Amino acid sequence: MQLNDYIGFIFNNSSRKFNQFAMSFFKPYGLTPEQAGIIRRLGEQEGISQKELSIRMKKDQTNITRLLNQLEKKGLVIRGTNNEDKRSFLAYLTEDGKEMNKKIMLVESEIMKIVFKDISEEKITLWKKVIDEIAENINSHNK
Repeated sequence: MQLNDYIGFIFNNSSRKFNQFAMSFFKPYGLTPEQAGIIRRLGEQEGISQKELSIRMKKDQTNITRLLNQLEKKGLVIRGTNNEDKRSFLAYLTEDGKEMNKKIMLVESEIMKIVFKDISEEKITLWKKVIDEIAENINSHNK
């Protein structure tokens, strides 16, 4: 097998290129793609715990804490007390965060338009299905 055919090489190369590409779109807003993802998740549902956010973002809680700290410093996120569990906090978007979420959605649409240019909906759907199946195979193996 050639290195170019190895799935790890394909994924790493594609991921690196995509992250660099996406970074160029978010940089004018002072955000990383990871930070934008946090804002988007909170735009879908605010007032969720850091633990729940880590599950939804598929990232460990330490990374989520770091990202929330960064977004809090930028004035885009605030954390409030969780009345059900005093040991945890709930994350919310500020008004600036809500405005940023709208901008991020436009940026994501632009990225998707460029990345999937001239690729049929059928191929995109199949690609997503295959990626999900690969992830499930890995998850099943790791259990």
